Amino acid sequence: MSFLTSFFNAMPGAVAQGLIWGLMAIGVYITFRILDVADLTVDGSIATGGAVCVMLIRMGVNPWVAVLCAFCAGLLAGLVTGLFHTRCGIPAILSGILTQLALYSINLRIMGSKANQAVGVDKYDLLVSQRYVRALNLDNPLPLLLIAVIVLVGALYWFFGTERGCSIRATGANPNMARAQGINTNRNVVLGLMLSNGLVALSGALLSQYQGAADINMGRGAIVIGLAAVIIGEVLLGKVFHNFALKLASVAIGAVIYYIVLQIVLQLGLNTNDLKLITAIIVAVFLAVPYLRAQHGGTKHKKQGKEQEANAGAA
Repeated sequence: MSFLTSFFNAMPGAVAQGLIWGLMAIGVYITFRILDVADLTVDGSIATGGAVCVMLIRMGVNPWVAVLCAFCAGLLAGLVTGLFHTRCGIPAILSGILTQLALYSINLRIMGSKANQAVGVDKYDLLVSQRYVRALNLDNPLPLLLIAVIVLVGALYWFFGTERGCSIRATGANPNMARAQGINTNRNVVLGLMLSNGLVALSGALLSQYQGAADINMGRGAIVIGLAAVIIGEVLLGKVFHNFALKLASVAIGAVIYYIVLQIVLQLGLNTNDLKLITAIIVAVFLAVPYLRAQHGGTKHKKQGKEQEANAGAA
């Protein structure tokens, strides 16, 4: 009984974090699934978004403006990665690592050479705060986060239905064919990386407000969580959600499911120091499910085929 009570008490926080990280996971989906590019910039750009947002709020800037500036900072981070890849000929994965490495120093400079900067809800006006996650009033962050996810999914659905958006999708699906059709694939890769990291930084801005601080290491392992959300959404909802907008929504739902599973595991009494290990196991399990399902299906079909051949021979 105590397990259920503590679990249900932790549920609002898990859903709120899942929605925030769901925004980041949608950014990862753009590069991982749409562009088919392995981008590791996100571990740095999520911290950049948080750092920019927190420092601007501490300077008295409106939190909405601070979030917008954080989004623009993420666009710049994606631009750098894109230029490294398309203009300098550096492989995409290495380009992301280089940008991520550079962002560590940049984030420290943004935060005044401090590893973390606090932004308390008592002193500053924040869009979301962990303190009110169980409150039954307008300060509860869940409605705003849910609206943010819905608006973002709608905006991306519209954008990827435009000529430019379709050309980005074509670039990821078949770059050679896209170039044959006169599409500037390099420009689309850069634009996709910018949009992805802009969304990641937006998520970092909301996350820093939610937890009340920006930390230089807040993005460590972010790419794993993003990929976990993408994979979980595809495994559980891939056969149901075929529409592009629903696929984007499934990524956010995957992030929420990930945090709910994480809460269940933690409520079972495992040490929080094992959080990274738990994350790796959860991701590995959901990655293995499609493969094992396919293997089982293939074995079953082979067995049925042999039985049919045997029956035909006996006849």
